[in-house]
Amino acid sequence: MSKGTRATKMLEQAGIAFTTATYDYDPNAQSIGLQAAEALGEAPDRVLKTLMALVDKKPVCVIVPSDHEVSLKKLAVAFGGKSAEMMKPADAERISGYKVGGISPFGQMRKLPTAIEEQALGHEAVYVNGGQRGLQVRLRPSDIVAAIGAIAAPLVA
Repeated sequence: MSKGTRATKMLEQAGIAFTTATYDYDPNAQSIGLQAAEALGEAPDRVLKTLMALVDKKPVCVIVPSDHEVSLKKLAVAFGGKSAEMMKPADAERISGYKVGGISPFGQMRKLPTAIEEQALGHEAVYVNGGQRGLQVRLRPSDIVAAIGAIAAPLVA
C-alpha cells in the first residue's frame, strides 16, 4: 500500500506533524469508520470519518466521529444554509478525487468548505482517512482545522 497520497503530501507541504497507520480495509463492513476504529484498536470517537454533503446544493466536506451520524439540520446551520443532504457516492468520488472508503479531507480536487464536529477538538490526537482505503493519518484535531480552514461546530445527531 502506498502511503504517499495527495492527503499525506498536502500535510507534509503544510508542515503538519502526523503519523500513518494502515489496516485491512473491509469493503463489506456495515460501517467503514467503525471497522477502521476496531482494526486500529482505537475508540470510535477518535477515528473520524470524512463525508461529502450538499448544503443548499453546494458541496461541503464534513468530519465527524465514526460512531455518530451527521445531523443534516445541524450541518445546514453550521454553513448558514437552509437544507443539507448527503452527497451520492459517485458525486463524492468525482468531487473529492478519492474513492468512497478512502475520502480524506486533505488534498481534495478542490478546496471545499469543511466542518469538523466540535467534540473532536477535545482529543489530543485523532485519526482521519489518509486518502486511500486502509490508510489513516493520526494528528492533532487543531491541525485539521489549521490545514484546511475547517470550522468547528456541533454536527452530530
